[in-house]
Amino acid sequence: MNRQHRNPKSVAIVIGVSVLLCAVLIILNLLSDNKPLDAAATTPYEGKLRHSENSYAAYIAQYEHEPKAEQDIIIDAAQYSRLLGDDFEVLDSFEGMQGSSLWTGETGEVEWSFTAPASGLYTMELLYYPVAGKSSAIERIVKLDGKVPFEEAQFIQFDRIWNNELDTIKVDNQGNELRPRQVEYPEWTTKVVQDSNGYITEPFQFYITKGTHTLSFQASREPVVIKEIRLKQQPALPSYAELKQQYEQQGIQMTSGIELRIEGEAAIKKSSPTLYPVSERTSAAVSPYSASLIKINTIGGYNWRLPGQWIEWEIDVPEDGLYELSFIAQQNWVRGIYSTRKLYIDGVVPFEEMNQVGFKYKSGYRLDTLGEDDEPYLYYFTAGKHTLRLENTLGPFAELISEVEDSLYELNSLYRSILMITGTKPDEYRDYQLTSKIPNLIETLTFERDRLTDVAAHLKQLAGGTSDQEALLKSMAIQLGEMIEKPDNIHRKLTDYKTNTGGLGTWVQQAREHPLEIDAIILSSPDTKVKVQGLSVASKLKHEMQTFFNSFFIDYNSIGNVSDQKDQRTITVWIGSGRDQANTMKAMIDETFTSQTGINVNLKLVQMHTLLPATLAGQGPDVAMQIDNDIPVNFAMRNAAADLTQFADYAEVAKRFRSSAVVPYQYTNGVYALPEQQTFNMLFYRKDVLEELELEVPKTWDEVSAMLAVLSKNHMAFGLPQVQQAAIQGQNIPPNSLYAALLFQNGGQFYRNDGKESDLDSRVAIETFKQWTEYYTDYKLEREYDFANRFRTGEMPIGIADYTIYNQLTVFAPEIRGLWGFAPIPGTVQRDGTINNQVPSGGSAVMMLESAEDKEAAWEFMKWWTSDDTQAKFGREMEGLMGAAARYPTANINALDSLPWPVADYEQLKEQFDHVVGIPEVPGGYFTGRHLFNAFYKTVIGEVEAREALMDYVEYIQDEIENKREEFGLPQ
Repeated sequence: MNRQHRNPKSVAIVIGVSVLLCAVLIILNLLSDNKPLDAAATTPYEGKLRHSENSYAAYIAQYEHEPKAEQDIIIDAAQYSRLLGDDFEVLDSFEGMQGSSLWTGETGEVEWSFTAPASGLYTMELLYYPVAGKSSAIERIVKLDGKVPFEEAQFIQFDRIWNNELDTIKVDNQGNELRPRQVEYPEWTTKVVQDSNGYITEPFQFYITKGTHTLSFQASREPVVIKEIRLKQQPALPSYAELKQQYEQQGIQMTSGIELRIEGEAAIKKSSPTLYPVSERTSAAVSPYSASLIKINTIGGYNWRLPGQWIEWEIDVPEDGLYELSFIAQQNWVRGIYSTRKLYIDGVVPFEEMNQVGFKYKSGYRLDTLGEDDEPYLYYFTAGKHTLRLENTLGPFAELISEVEDSLYELNSLYRSILMITGTKPDEYRDYQLTSKIPNLIETLTFERDRLTDVAAHLKQLAGGTSDQEALLKSMAIQLGEMIEKPDNIHRKLTDYKTNTGGLGTWVQQAREHPLEIDAIILSSPDTKVKVQGLSVASKLKHEMQTFFNSFFIDYNSIGNVSDQKDQRTITVWIGSGRDQANTMKAMIDETFTSQTGINVNLKLVQMHTLLPATLAGQGPDVAMQIDNDIPVNFAMRNAAADLTQFADYAEVAKRFRSSAVVPYQYTNGVYALPEQQTFNMLFYRKDVLEELELEVPKTWDEVSAMLAVLSKNHMAFGLPQVQQAAIQGQNIPPNSLYAALLFQNGGQFYRNDGKESDLDSRVAIETFKQWTEYYTDYKLEREYDFANRFRTGEMPIGIADYTIYNQLTVFAPEIRGLWGFAPIPGTVQRDGTINNQVPSGGSAVMMLESAEDKEAAWEFMKWWTSDDTQAKFGREMEGLMGAAARYPTANINALDSLPWPVADYEQLKEQFDHVVGIPEVPGGYFTGRHLFNAFYKTVIGEVEAREALMDYVEYIQDEIENKREEFGLPQ
């Protein structure tokens, strides 16, 4: 549209209508229900949980009538009876703690002997110091008398303590406040042993008989110093009514005229680096407020969603007496269930109702006062400093979510049983006689239908009405009912059944997430009426109008400080990832790069497909980050990328990476990028399913072939790396990772004669191509599939996938925690009997443009960015920012070592990493992946003989390589 002919009246009308709509929405929001904040419903759920024999529920059911411990047992950690491993050390007076304590590393097992004076149920409490590690939660396996008492005891976690690095918030030169970096502030801490999943909201109880026993901790992740372990009775909490009566008996009076406001962002401790203060710009009710600038003014939000996460504040109370407690908070994430929190004052839950404080759904911020039936609770504080902690808990929903997760596991197991008989595509006209072939089929379906129906009904009761949370449960229950009524039609409903169970898995994941954002905590006298500015219609309307007009002037692409001073060294860097990553990177740049080198960095968040046209137009950056592997060499051919070997210290910098990571960026005699990320395939497998089928994890392709026969017989699949076409037209397709692995294992290569010719017409390449395609022609393996979902159901109990899928499965599939693992991919047996399990790598790079005016400054930035400390710090920041699913696959060897992988899993990862091979990029090489894909489909779909199909397309590859070499003046 020509701007000179735009009608001013039309613009005014559009703005006027927009403002009017905003006003209407705000008024409707104000008229919505805003009930007082009550303690969450605590009606007990009479569950149908079919507990596994190894679960805590089954364990405690055996001892529920046993007495609780009357006398504490104190175990001195330094007085151990046995050590397994050498990662231990006895310390004296460590960090101000009198006496001896025991340093325990990431590996090994320590055992103590103790004597119980009487039989009974004991809770376990640990006094520990979280020494520096890899920034993740400390994890241990707990054993009694040499055995894990119940399966949840394999995943006992102990928190680290985090807080802002600085007491003040930094501001960039645009006036925006910068997110404070989170660092560890370790201290001696007491923690009870409880469920890390959050399904059991009370501490674990261990039944111990009178006499001598052993207790052992086996390290899974992170070091920790332990002072003592205390086995004790968990004290019962009074109800609020009982506590109120105590106040009256003791003559404790209400305070008068006092109102204290503690800003949410002023928290003094957090259990996770993800719980950093954040900026809230959608409401005028927050403080401090700005409609144009970024202000760090709240804490929590979506990051504060997982069970066990806690935030702690400090309150300086002016006088003794009774106070009310209120929150200016927002909970607009979870409908149908509450975001539930447990409240601690000075480390103690004050009364029973504070175990489950429910923040109901409502759009926008509101003032919530803790209370019940319109009567606020009163809290007794003495004059002086106190701590207040809110811990995320599943509350009354814990048992319900556990029920659904258990049901999901049972339904997936049942699906596998049906699949073994019918296959993935059953004949709808055939009678498979499922009821006679699968024992207790109808009984299982009936049990699960009734269970889901009961859970849905209880959810409705807790929510106070129908909600979207129960819709999926009802749909699943209805389908199960239809299958029960007409068992002969079960095989016809398998597709819908699988879809619904997949949805059930998503439900479990989302139902465990209880986000809450806190702007402020108000401690006030009962006679004080708390007022919150910014909640009126006028304030909201003004905010929306200011935000709308400011959007025309704010540069959303620039991140942090922007330098325009001509007398300073400045480089422009483009990044193509998300804003969170860019903000983190910019904070690190200002903190540790610009401050040390004096080089300013203008970091811009852009879509990286604009890099080429921007470079051609002379508007490109000095450095481009997170670019695909094929880009550096393609730019180098056109003299648009800088050769990094021109710098004297390049060879030293290159030692940070495995040689395989640098291979894609080598061209002629130069190197045109540094690796950022390096990824490769691993073999993922379900331990429980392979055990059912009596299969071992394969180490060679011959063992895979033998396994395929068993899987096929049971209508299960082996997942090979997907054969995918380009997502968008013109996108480069790298060579299929499985073909590349088989090629390297057989001693082949993609190019010969220094990249002047394709080597895919060699005998090894052709035989490998035949081997690859036979998995799809002879064994009928699937080419495209959703690995995470298939793996979750057990339909694909083993498969080869990028190792970063590990992070996704950890978060995505909690119901199979501990039931899967990964290992190096199968290899090819060599003539000497050894196994070659080489695997190709992918990844991303950071590249310097040839047009960069200050190449030395750009090189300094690239060295800083790919250094050990920076990559490790960025990886931890990303995991702290977005959780375990965002674990950073850095190419830096030392940085990868410092990321918080469980020790046993990382050993497998390192074993495969030692056999990673890089795929070179050559002029015209983009035809290799493209025509390998074409040859594959010509063989598998077109049924053309493998050798003939590959040879036909190799001619195209050879021609393109020759044409490109001629175009760029390279020797033929």
